[in-house]
Amino acid sequence: MPVTLLGAAEIRALAADLDVTPTKKLGQNFVVDANTVRKIVHVAEVSSGDRVVEVGPGLGSLTLAILETGASVTAVEIDHRLAERLPATAAAHGVADGALTVVDADALRITELPGDPAVLVANLPYNVSVPVLLHFLETFPSLERGVVMVQAEVGERLAAPPGSKVYGAPSVKAAWYGPWRLAGTVSRQVFWPVPNVDSVLVGFRRDPEPRGDEALRRRTFRIVDAAFQQRRKMLRQALGAVLGGTAAEASAILERAGVAPTARGEELSIDDFVRIALAV
Repeated sequence: MPVTLLGAAEIRALAADLDVTPTKKLGQNFVVDANTVRKIVHVAEVSSGDRVVEVGPGLGSLTLAILETGASVTAVEIDHRLAERLPATAAAHGVADGALTVVDADALRITELPGDPAVLVANLPYNVSVPVLLHFLETFPSLERGVVMVQAEVGERLAAPPGSKVYGAPSVKAAWYGPWRLAGTVSRQVFWPVPNVDSVLVGFRRDPEPRGDEALRRRTFRIVDAAFQQRRKMLRQALGAVLGGTAAEASAILERAGVAPTARGEELSIDDFVRIALAV
């Protein structure tokens, strides 16, 4: 039996039955348009046999679109009512036994996932999208690629190159794992309730080889944070505290890394920051 998708009326009926009102606290905006969830799955290049993890499945709109391809899904849901109901919704829409696993947990605290998923596909809650992405990439090395829907401002920042006005610490930290790209826009009208911000799809692909071990990642990220906390300052000043304590000591390390002490954080790529961390 083919998997069928949720329609707008059924989504509202499910929410009413569960006494679920989308909340700003959890960043919930449910997608009520079948074409949109199919578009996300298409952009993510999900196919039969893929092992997918979804964060924040909600009532199951995107979940069913992923399962429609023949992929298996591990869905991580923090709202107990939604997590409990999702398997029944999936079964009622033709999902085969064993294709869906629901994990009732906070995505920011989870450290284990069944099945070592290789693809991340999600409509991420806007208020935690960057922390969730960085946590999953750090914690689950099996993730090879993904496409997520996020607030436009967040997506643009994640995919921004050095020198861009929106380039910042999230851009650099995301780039540690591999390249990111903007992969499409999403109309506000496909959500319930309609949000007051625009949304985009952003995709990533993990580099085949890691840039370094966990110690180097932590050291690099500390340097990134320091550089962007005082982004208007030259690096020799902004990084003084984390590179020895004085501007002179920071300058020596920066020069050893091949980075101009007078540069600013927004000019540096992830490779530049890694060289600084290695030069410490």
